[in-house]
Amino acid sequence: MSTDADDILRDILKTTRVIAVIGVSPNPVRPAFFVARYLGLKGYTVIPVNPGHAGEQILGRTVHGNLASIPKDAKVDMVDIFRRSEAVPGIVEEALRELPGLRTIWMQIGVRHEDAAARARAAGLRVVQNRCPKIEYQRLFGELRMGGFATGIISSRL
Repeated sequence: MSTDADDILRDILKTTRVIAVIGVSPNPVRPAFFVARYLGLKGYTVIPVNPGHAGEQILGRTVHGNLASIPKDAKVDMVDIFRRSEAVPGIVEEALRELPGLRTIWMQIGVRHEDAAARARAAGLRVVQNRCPKIEYQRLFGELRMGGFATGIISSRL
């Protein structure tokens, strides 16, 4: 990614406060859990969204079944999508309809949808595809260690 693109990512990560994580998982070994957890630890307000777990608690917060069920006063800045690419158009349409202050659509690694991205951009949103905000945060703000992992664990075992 170019320096200009890095500046955009850095700006998104610095100005975002509230993130709705679509497809959040209660399973701590799934990226859809540990990315949400990491973002929460970095000071973002994470709103979990997953219809299969609506009403449950994940990361100490009540899971919403969809974006429409998020209270309007939550002021979601970014939607982070942990769903298959074919689900993205519906998510973008719901986000545009239900989240008036939304500024960014972020699609996780492996998730892309050019038409939905174009629709979001046309509505004035920033769009990131095929990237992880946890990885980008670590890369852009100096948290990645050698090998690209930020485990915080030192081991000599092979």
